[in-house]
Amino acid sequence: MIGLDTNVLVRYLTRDEPIQYARAAAFIEATVRAGDRFFINTVVLCELVWVLESVYGYSREEVANALEHILTTAQFEVERLDETRQALIDFRSSRAGFSDALLGRINRALGADHTATFDRTLKGLDTFRVL
Repeated sequence: MIGLDTNVLVRYLTRDEPIQYARAAAFIEATVRAGDRFFINTVVLCELVWVLESVYGYSREEVANALEHILTTAQFEVERLDETRQALIDFRSSRAGFSDALLGRINRALGADHTATFDRTLKGLDTFRVL
């Protein structure tokens, strides 16, 4: 298994820099042909969302679709897959940012009843208690 950094995923998804996209695509395709898989950790997912929204101006729906694509790609093993799927549902159904939604889901999985916050955009998510 090979870990992927955010910048490789960004190049692969956005195709914004042709030379780096070609290198990323060739690497990913060769690795898949060899029967290997890729590991994507939660930090990479949070960075990816930030880059897609902040740098590329992706809408929430476009970001959610990109995440869904990653989660359903058989060659990608995503850290904390169950919590990530739940966080994607929270992201789609609320005003919460993806990283906040993921934080709440991971904290819940690790035994927290809820996560205390001042962030009012998280009101309504059962994984948070807005102070």
